[in-house]
Amino acid sequence: MKAMILAAGLGKRMRPLTDYCPKPLLPVAGKPLIVHHLERLREAGIDEVVINVSYRAEQIIDALGDGGAFGLHIHWSQETTPLETGGGIQQALPLLGKEPFLLINGDIWCEALPDPQALKGDDVAHLVLVKNPLHHPDGDFGLMTGRVNQTSTERLTYAGISVIHPALLAGQPPGAFPLAPLLRSAIENQQVSGEQYSGHWVDVGTPERLAELESHLRHGG
Repeated sequence: MKAMILAAGLGKRMRPLTDYCPKPLLPVAGKPLIVHHLERLREAGIDEVVINVSYRAEQIIDALGDGGAFGLHIHWSQETTPLETGGGIQQALPLLGKEPFLLINGDIWCEALPDPQALKGDDVAHLVLVKNPLHHPDGDFGLMTGRVNQTSTERLTYAGISVIHPALLAGQPPGAFPLAPLLRSAIENQQVSGEQYSGHWVDVGTPERLAELESHLRHGG
């Protein structure tokens, strides 16, 4: 299985830290945030990774190169302007191929990786969900007996980690578009499974949360 890391965002919420450094390269516990993802993927036996880049793309490419230093082969999908999550994945599909792939938001920290064989039957997505953080109290989706829904009263938050089948994006025109509406449509069609992860997870979206993650990891988290 290949993996894709989403790393094309502008990092506006992380300013001023991202004024001169793209968010994926912000250091945490002695290494860039994105390197934690690369090391975890390699440990899981994944050796081909697609990374989409836009803002300060050259800095990220120069820092990671072809991935050889991490025991990986990195394919780069460069976006002239950010294409949002859906558009970014769609542009990268020629690099990802026709089989399901692991998708990771570059601005989260989590040790969870779903089973590469998580997709069953006609499913087009398998989502990792977590308990709602303080900054997102209402959550995103419900989860019942391994199936993701939009009707449960109790909601969980999408962790930014999933297994995606390219069929999820079938028929979409090129350009910028979000992934969320496609996921919601697939959920309505009973094509999305899920699991809850109860370990440590951080949406590293602000300088404050980056500092909290740094403290957590430095003190044996």
